[in-house]
Amino acid sequence: DGSIQGPCVRLQVSQPSSYSQRSIYAGRAAIRRVRVIKQIESAVRKGWFANCKSVNGVWVMNAVGIDVSKGKSMVSVLRPFGELVAKPFEVRHTSSELSELAKRLKSLEGETRVVLEHTGRYYEPVAQLLHDAGVFVSAVNPLLIKEYGNNSLRKVKTDRADSLKIARYGLDNWTELRQHTPMDTIRYQLKSMNRQYGLYTKNKTAMKNNLIALLDQTYPGVNTLFGSPVREDGSQKWVDFAASFWHVDCVRGIGQAAFVERYRKWCKRHGYNLRADKAAQIHTGAKELIAMLPKNSLSKVMVQEAIAQLNTVSKTVEVFRAEMNRLAKELPEYETVMSLYGAGKSLGPQLMAEIGDIRRFAHKGSLTAFAGVDPGANQSGTYDAKSTRSSKRGSPELRKTLFVLMTVLLQSAPPDDPVFQFLDKKRGEGKPYYVYMTAGCNKFLRIYYGRVKEFMNTLDTPVDMDSTALSQ
Repeated sequence: DGSIQGPCVRLQVSQPSSYSQRSIYAGRAAIRRVRVIKQIESAVRKGWFANCKSVNGVWVMNAVGIDVSKGKSMVSVLRPFGELVAKPFEVRHTSSELSELAKRLKSLEGETRVVLEHTGRYYEPVAQLLHDAGVFVSAVNPLLIKEYGNNSLRKVKTDRADSLKIARYGLDNWTELRQHTPMDTIRYQLKSMNRQYGLYTKNKTAMKNNLIALLDQTYPGVNTLFGSPVREDGSQKWVDFAASFWHVDCVRGIGQAAFVERYRKWCKRHGYNLRADKAAQIHTGAKELIAMLPKNSLSKVMVQEAIAQLNTVSKTVEVFRAEMNRLAKELPEYETVMSLYGAGKSLGPQLMAEIGDIRRFAHKGSLTAFAGVDPGANQSGTYDAKSTRSSKRGSPELRKTLFVLMTVLLQSAPPDDPVFQFLDKKRGEGKPYYVYMTAGCNKFLRIYYGRVKEFMNTLDTPVDMDSTALSQ
């Protein structure tokens, strides 16, 4: 009925009549008793009962499992020995209903801990409101919930069953639950902006490939004429050139002297450096090209629209890049991160956005595991694998950033950088590409952890345990 019952209410289960059914019931009860005994023993060893609330001299543990979805959640409350305090009930993600849920949970006698899955952005309003109301909240990696307690041959996937499963996970891992703390505003905005930056970067790559495919039918190879980098406004020399000379006949259809003059005016209008010999090379090379699409209004519309779309997305990417760097400067570790070779104005803010507050990682192995570049283990009996795959169970965005950074190191080849020396050593040993790249990412993260952690430990600011929105 959606109401939370009193703390002394136990789950009423009628006794089976047949001997076989009673045996099954007794076996399940024994399993529950063993589970609870292990929970209590673990709590005693770790000294949890020193701060635990008790009712009439009995320690009470209320595990609240919340299965989060878009716009609503399913909530259930369990105690040890399978005591059902509240049947699964639905709560919408509105301030009134979440506030009422917080009041009900705080009214329970004993110690109450809320466990929910880290499901994208859906869990954040629930965790935020309950945390602000003074309720213990723990956001858990969904993979841990998925691999927990699958001791049934039946496949049941409902919100009610999932909420009960999450509550049981909370009971079995009571002492290991890490409390959720809201992300500070700067890190939250930086990470959100980095995700948008990644999205628009993918769109830019798609638009660029589409434009090159069109130009290969009107002006083959025009994208290779210039090697100028992208400007701060997102413009690029070869794209601007293709906007004016979108078909090969626009170049070879006039004399060389006339084209050189047009090229000079074009460079002046767009602010590019002029090289007269470059104009002559372009005109000479255009005579040998073969265009598949004719020079007409239809072909021009396709090329011009593709260029307009690319310029729009490219400008957005550069705006996000500049804003991310401006926002990252407000973080205390900015100068330390930027001192690392390869962490420039683009990759540096991305690293800070995805890693978050370095102090939340207990040791450097935690950081490499979070990135998914830690080597796995494969050992059984006398077999012990010498080479294993990386886990890849961490943040894919962070791994992508690290691989880009390793590529920068390989291209620039700084002789005094320890990460490049390590990469070059592994590459010289004949290691496969992904092996030495992953090893380099691991090496870089260990250096990052040491330098940034040393600096952050000198600060008095609190640790942002959920600065990456992934508490475990």
